[in-house]
Amino acid sequence: MIRLQNLTAGYGGRAVVRDVTMEFRPGEVLAILGPNGSGKSTLLRAALGLLPPMGGTILYNGVELQKLRPKEIARQAAFLTQSRNTPSIQAQRMVLHSRFPYLSYPRRYRQEDWQIARQAMEATGSYPYRDTNVTELSGGQRQGVYLAMALAQNTQTVFMDEPTTYLDIRHQIQTMATARELADLGKAVVLVLHDLSMALRAADRVGVLDQGDLVLCDCPEAVFDSQVLDRVFGVTVHRVSTDHGDQFYCTATEE
Repeated sequence: MIRLQNLTAGYGGRAVVRDVTMEFRPGEVLAILGPNGSGKSTLLRAALGLLPPMGGTILYNGVELQKLRPKEIARQAAFLTQSRNTPSIQAQRMVLHSRFPYLSYPRRYRQEDWQIARQAMEATGSYPYRDTNVTELSGGQRQGVYLAMALAQNTQTVFMDEPTTYLDIRHQIQTMATARELADLGKAVVLVLHDLSMALRAADRVGVLDQGDLVLCDCPEAVFDSQVLDRVFGVTVHRVSTDHGDQFYCTATEE
């Protein structure tokens, strides 16, 4: 399990997130919400060791992050980033790159690596264009390939920064279903989302950041009841009971 203790992180000596304490629990989907610039992506990058902390401690199964080698970190946490370059490479080959932490040099893929890559691509619907160059894929198709990379890395924790970006509604639902399946397999799944209703429906816990501070991290019902989302986002979040469970929608707050 990964735990953040009083984490402060930022850029150029300026703190973007401050004194955050939270843990990413196996078997759970945690959605992180917050307005633009609230520190969501910064939090993930610091948790992965991609951004040196300015204060606090990051623990991977009780071991300080600074004491782990990059390969050890990559075997424990995968990261689907928000923004990325698009390399000129066959889609399946790109997914296979996520198996590097498990290979010695020179890297030679084993049969299990090919099988894991195929299973990951099938799970994300990207296997049909496995032989296509990534540069020729649509934004949604590329997102499926990147999601397959995160799955094929086969880690205890999976971080996803806005994984539903570029996806149509059907694939958004499938992505959230994949997150649930991973959690049911015992993985900790951490999602940065902008869709409040999707987070409240699909997550086990919701963490809310506001101007770099973690103002609440609790179950969706408690977060909704607290009205913290209304205050932080300047909207009114409504809940409606349906045959398919509680559904949520937002309206603009009246001035």
